[in-house]
Amino acid sequence: QVQLVESGGGLVQAGGSLRLSCAVSGRAFSIYSMAWFRQAPGKEREFVAAARWSGDRVDYADSVKGRFTISRDNKKKTVYLQMNSLKPEDTAVYICAQARGAYSAGASDPELYGYWGQGTQVTVSS
Repeated sequence: QVQLVESGGGLVQAGGSLRLSCAVSGRAFSIYSMAWFRQAPGKEREFVAAARWSGDRVDYADSVKGRFTISRDNKKKTVYLQMNSLKPEDTAVYICAQARGAYSAGASDPELYGYWGQGTQVTVSS
């Protein structure tokens, strides 16, 4: 079966950093765009960042531009999210996603993604 397993979440003070990882198994990796979403209690899931399968483009939500960096390692079948200058409003469950279709461009629409991880909690204290 297809599995996306996130790791790296935790508790950090405002201004600190965390690096999230998402390992994919049971499915090809390099031909699919990858993305990170997040969901805070009582709120809808929101787009954070995406990396196109071809490796030539990345996209970010305005709220994280300049602070977060998405990257991918096709040999390890892993996508990362480096989070710097964390703010309390970044507190959420961070969820990894893989595109439904091969060779599709990365995008913010969750409907483009067919496989999701269980999420990893990120808590940023003031």
